Amino acid sequence: MSLPCARTTLIALLALMLPYPAIACQESNAPDLVFYNAQVITVDQAFSVHQAVAVTGEKILAVGNNDDMLKLAGPATQRIDLQGKTILPGLIDSHVHATAASTHEFDHTIPTMQTIDDVLAYIKSRVDAVDDGQWITVSQVFITRLDDQRFPTRKELDSVAPNNPVFFRTGPDAALNSMALKLSGIDKDFKFPEGIRGRVELDPTTGELTGIIRSAEKFLAVPNTGSTPSPADRKSRLKQMIADYNSVGITSISDRNASDDAIELYRSLQQSEELHCRVYLYYAINAADSMDTIQQTIRTAAESPLHAYNDRLWLRGVKVFLDGGMLTGSAYMQKPWGVSSIYGINDPEYRGVQYIEPEKLYAISKLALSSELQMTAHSVGDAAVTLLVKTYETIDRDDFSIAGKRPCVTHCNFMSAEVIDTMSRLGIVADLQPAWLWLDGKTLRKQFGEERMEFFQPYRTLFEKQVIVGGGSDHMQKIGSMRSVNPYNPFLGMWIAMKRQPRSDDRTLRPEQSITREQAIRLYTMNNAWLSFEEDKKGSIEPGKLADLIVLETDILHCPMDQVKEIQVLQTFVGGKQVYPNRD
Repeated sequence: MSLPCARTTLIALLALMLPYPAIACQESNAPDLVFYNAQVITVDQAFSVHQAVAVTGEKILAVGNNDDMLKLAGPATQRIDLQGKTILPGLIDSHVHATAASTHEFDHTIPTMQTIDDVLAYIKSRVDAVDDGQWITVSQVFITRLDDQRFPTRKELDSVAPNNPVFFRTGPDAALNSMALKLSGIDKDFKFPEGIRGRVELDPTTGELTGIIRSAEKFLAVPNTGSTPSPADRKSRLKQMIADYNSVGITSISDRNASDDAIELYRSLQQSEELHCRVYLYYAINAADSMDTIQQTIRTAAESPLHAYNDRLWLRGVKVFLDGGMLTGSAYMQKPWGVSSIYGINDPEYRGVQYIEPEKLYAISKLALSSELQMTAHSVGDAAVTLLVKTYETIDRDDFSIAGKRPCVTHCNFMSAEVIDTMSRLGIVADLQPAWLWLDGKTLRKQFGEERMEFFQPYRTLFEKQVIVGGGSDHMQKIGSMRSVNPYNPFLGMWIAMKRQPRSDDRTLRPEQSITREQAIRLYTMNNAWLSFEEDKKGSIEPGKLADLIVLETDILHCPMDQVKEIQVLQTFVGGKQVYPNRD
């Protein structure tokens, strides 16, 4: 053996005898972060609570008591003393429309409107800001959420905007001023073209136009108004939107009607490493298209590179619209809605709107599920929910087992005991929005009565029957968790599911359907992880899972219930990296 070789061998042998390699090994396996002196609510199966958690890279290394976790630390480990603060898994919103919401106020700030006077004041402010003849639009200010619970009249709109056409839209219905009616070619003798459903309302006393047009939005030719954001603007606004999600503890979202443009925006943020939120995509399908076109759309989704699993951006679902909405009186119900001045219903047999025939719904659902895409449909009314669930049941009986495919019902507001039993048996999941109970429960109870509200957002029954239900917001417009349409603050959502107290009402709504704090937390963590097939990746604080964590200022398990909706987030981590407050 030559001397250099002998020396090398000797050094190697000595190294094996010395402690340094063991220390180096310990350092290389040491966590990057250890949070200690905390209340770590794991949301594991036992809902266990610990003192500390260790994080290595993007994943959780271990959970336990302070001493055990600190023993894992090495010289380079960052030790964070939380002084008794609470840690939760990162929260998940099962239903947002982030790309559209982020640019809604790009042109100008839109105030919150609670009354008709607020609406008129906003329109007057736009009249002062734009030229005569330019259209003024107001979108998704739901009349059921206004104190007045009605549309502004044509004369009221004329009074503040005599020289500008005004389009006040809420769902499929709208109120127009005289100039907008004239430009749209609508007078009191107007007849809709064949194939277009709609109604022009007339004053029963005078026979004159009220300005209210029902179910005719697609017919009205209203031009886009305001400035248009550039691609760079849209990317910047979406980044701002996600930062605001992070500020209230949201680390994952499901975009439930993603267009090609929206997907490209998310992809752009991902490529520049600025997508500080995990995104699960439901690809938008227009059910009015031919089946050939729909088959191509589903094929496009199934063959997309994003259909392969990625914990940051994953295209795994498709969505159609089966019925209308409860905010506009168009949800498809088992029994008639009932005549209503608020909803503009004068037909005692009217049951809402069904957009897809059963045979076509079956064909779409079967194709999506067989293509390894999670199928879901916007289904608000109990008739729509029943039709969708029975469609899934038919596929399971006649075609293939849907076990493990987790077909979903989006919104799923009005249900029945029979539907819940079927969902439990087949593993059908649901996406609900507690904020609708808070914002709209008083009006719905007035419209339907207590008995028909028995299975409205029946959270306790769903938990008891082991139907996996996730909490979402259906966030549509504006940045700001409490000023948005709809509010996306998850702690508000938890409080609503526990309290079931509609806004401006002194009575709870079907209090027997209230849930516990543990269950409310699960709505926005493990349950939503299950909805997106990621229960082994996130939703709880367990070794091997992604280190999506939030630190709260308040002990959510023991504070007074009414404080839950006020809880503030101090820090948010996605994959072990702090994203709120932003440290870039």
